[in-house]
Amino acid sequence: MADAASAPSAAAGIAALRVQVCYALPDEAWIEKLALPAGSTIAQALGASGLGVRFPELQSAIEAGDARVGIFGKVKTPDTVLRDGDRIEVYRPLQADPKETRRRRAKHKQQAEGNR
Repeated sequence: MADAASAPSAAAGIAALRVQVCYALPDEAWIEKLALPAGSTIAQALGASGLGVRFPELQSAIEAGDARVGIFGKVKTPDTVLRDGDRIEVYRPLQADPKETRRRRAKHKQQAEGNR
């Protein structure tokens, strides 16, 4: 049985993780496939992906660890350790508050029905 001191070196010898980094815009989707060492984090994957170079407006958030990210739709922190096959999603800020948008639609629908 391996002791705790040898565990990190054993993990480093494991084959690379295959992950994807995804960023969706209204008119385009960007996906980068990566092979990273076992034990890599979301922050390391973002750095290796070139996302900040392709989308400079994200660079400062990525470097500061403030980018909103998730794996398969679940919000995660940049220090989350990756597993083979993970899809890292970088989320854009919302353009409008969903609750406010629903209220406006409901009000518009009420007004339209009242004018019949």
